[in-house]
Amino acid sequence: MTGAPVPQRIHRGGRQVVITWDADHVGTYDAQTLRLACHCAVCRDEVSGRPLLDPGRVPASVEAESIQLVGGYGIKIRWTDGHDTGIYTYEYLWELCPCGKHGR
Repeated sequence: MTGAPVPQRIHRGGRQVVITWDADHVGTYDAQTLRLACHCAVCRDEVSGRPLLDPGRVPASVEAESIQLVGGYGIKIRWTDGHDTGIYTYEYLWELCPCGKHGR
């Protein structure tokens, strides 16, 4: 890992996933955007990294149905569209943080 912190709190609310990184940093992730960012083998070609998921197949109303911790490094989200095979590492979530202060 390249310095991404471990979240203090992760919760879902409607069409958002909210991650509290620390007292001064809360990332509010749009559920559809996060769903489209899934890196699993169903959503992204394992060799080229090319997206396989058609964005038109993910409804704007998609929500995180449940969130599970995966080891000490990430989370697994079950989406209301039925998808649940992706693992979002804390490092990847840190890079995707909508605050714009770090990442991609």
